[in-house]
Amino acid sequence: MNNTYKSAGVDKEEGYKTVDKIKSAVAETHNKNVLNNLGSFGAFYEIAGYKNPVLVSGTDGVGTKLKVALDSKKYDSIGVDCFAMCANDILCHGAKPLFFLDYLACGKLDSDIAAEIVMGMVNACKDNNCALIGGETAEMPGMYQPGDYDVAGFCVGIVEKDQIIDGSKIKAGCKIIALPSSGFHSNGFSLVRKIFPNLNEEFEGKPLYETLLVPTKLYYNPIHKLLEEIDVHGIAHITGGGLIENVPRIIPEGLCAKIDTSKIKVPTVMQELEKRGDIDHMEMFGTFNMGVGMVVVVSEDAAHKVIELLDDAYEIGVITEGTEKIELI
Repeated sequence: MNNTYKSAGVDKEEGYKTVDKIKSAVAETHNKNVLNNLGSFGAFYEIAGYKNPVLVSGTDGVGTKLKVALDSKKYDSIGVDCFAMCANDILCHGAKPLFFLDYLACGKLDSDIAAEIVMGMVNACKDNNCALIGGETAEMPGMYQPGDYDVAGFCVGIVEKDQIIDGSKIKAGCKIIALPSSGFHSNGFSLVRKIFPNLNEEFEGKPLYETLLVPTKLYYNPIHKLLEEIDVHGIAHITGGGLIENVPRIIPEGLCAKIDTSKIKVPTVMQELEKRGDIDHMEMFGTFNMGVGMVVVVSEDAAHKVIELLDDAYEIGVITEGTEKIELI
């Protein structure tokens, strides 16, 4: 028998099936700015209506949370995670997401699984008025085992140059406001999986994997609600490295984010992880979001307005003068 691409482990037909299953749903994310459909070599997006536009881009994956999804055979939330990790990052600069592209790699493609992952991205894009305009599905036998997948994404947003948020307006006396996370989001799962090896164990009345797979929260709507009414000085997306590593990224030299950890509403699943794993409290704050998905820094006068506009937001600290950019007390 002659060798074929399929005999080497790559089934092009399964790739075609994947496209067929997602094509119409992906098209629903498009708007008048998208100038072509899936299948072209490049994706076209027209920009209009801005005076001095700046493009803001971000790329990310979902880490080993994907392993939890694969082991649990629950794939719908992972696409949301992939989009959220990218879109929440560019949101930190006040950018509105314009379009998103995805990359899906695997050992042996299953069009049902691939389509379910992409449908999560579609739903997330719709929630953020963002267009899913392209992607790549790579079947790579020998690089990945059958049943293994990896997912990454790339998001491009836009902001007027004079409206860029970069932390430069932050001053001593500004208040630090927490926006709650929906759980672990997409960080720290190598440690999570080590401490919680049994994904099917019952936790608070349901299988643990359901709690672990709650998708990363999308912050587009609450953040843009704030931007319409408040001069936001800084925004930090609390991802890998937790508050300890991410908040300092927006703090100017000579200032310090003083955060009162007793005010932070830590999810019960994180409390259980810390207890069961005998993990140092500061290690937790340097690895997980600890219930804070995003931090917003505003003037002292605007703090009450943020809490008024967003029902679940709450104050966790203040900006002081200091050489260390963050201090947890």
